[in-house]
Amino acid sequence: MTRLLVSRRLGALALIAGAAALLLPGAAAAQTKWNLPAAYPTDNPHTVNLMAFAKDVADATGGKLQITVHASASLFKAPEIKRAVQTGQAQAGEVLISIHENDDPIFGVDVVPFLATSYPQSLKLWKASRPLVEKRLAAQGLQVLFAVPWGPQGIYAKKDLDKVEDMKGLKWRAYNVGTARIAELVGAQAVTIQAAELPQALATGVVNAFMTSGSTGYDSKAWETMTHYYDTQAWIPKNITFVNKAAFDALDKPTQDALLKAAAVAEERGWKLAEEKATWYLEQLRANKMKVLPPSDTLKAGLTKIGDQLTADWLKKAGPDGQAVIEAYRKM
Repeated sequence: MTRLLVSRRLGALALIAGAAALLLPGAAAAQTKWNLPAAYPTDNPHTVNLMAFAKDVADATGGKLQITVHASASLFKAPEIKRAVQTGQAQAGEVLISIHENDDPIFGVDVVPFLATSYPQSLKLWKASRPLVEKRLAAQGLQVLFAVPWGPQGIYAKKDLDKVEDMKGLKWRAYNVGTARIAELVGAQAVTIQAAELPQALATGVVNAFMTSGSTGYDSKAWETMTHYYDTQAWIPKNITFVNKAAFDALDKPTQDALLKAAAVAEERGWKLAEEKATWYLEQLRANKMKVLPPSDTLKAGLTKIGDQLTADWLKKAGPDGQAVIEAYRKM
């Protein structure tokens, strides 16, 4: 009798152990881990916002969805991130969307010069263009989470620039279609350099002039090689954070909802942070002995003329969809 009881107890324990073993893989699978490659340093506002977003997602899902942000182009270089997410090599990513203008002109709407030069204008432009951007990215297997702006774009140089003719012959850093076209129109030599590669390009003299935000200038320690910053406020580009649609669809509904809610918070936080930091970055350039100047009337007039040409170029490429976005923006 005693042997029978012992045998039954051992059998029961074996069943419990077996059930636990079956449950363990399920418990492990309940935690989903995503990689999110980004192109900018850990202290850049975009990356800071991404880190906060990842924490919000983990908190909201009780750790069920864990997102690891890979800063400084450490996982994929900037031009590779979008493709990596499309193909599932990473589940999510953040890119400067205008670097993909050659894929689709609508991705370059926020770098049409002098179209939207303030943060309120830039936000209106994003609201006007978002439905179409989402549609185009969805066709590529991507779902938009949120967009966050950079600072207004200005020109860094090692000499006085009083007119656009002074830019002729400069080794001009290009990072998208618009900046490459500016080089062409002013007679500069375009050199394609992404943000993560800019410090080395400056140090080695590969470029000696470029147009970007105060934050990229700060990240690159532009003052070590540049002497002037012209605050042209030509445009306000945006980074877009998106997710592989199949990876998103694989999440359960509560996790999807938590992710989208955290994304909405990240967008609002990111716009606020960008505007707060824009002035601070220019102060840092001044503190490091750079001349931070408004463009002369002659330089501004020349740049405006270039802007008109680039706007016409973009509208021609973007066609009726692009025209509809511009008209919707101007009605807001």
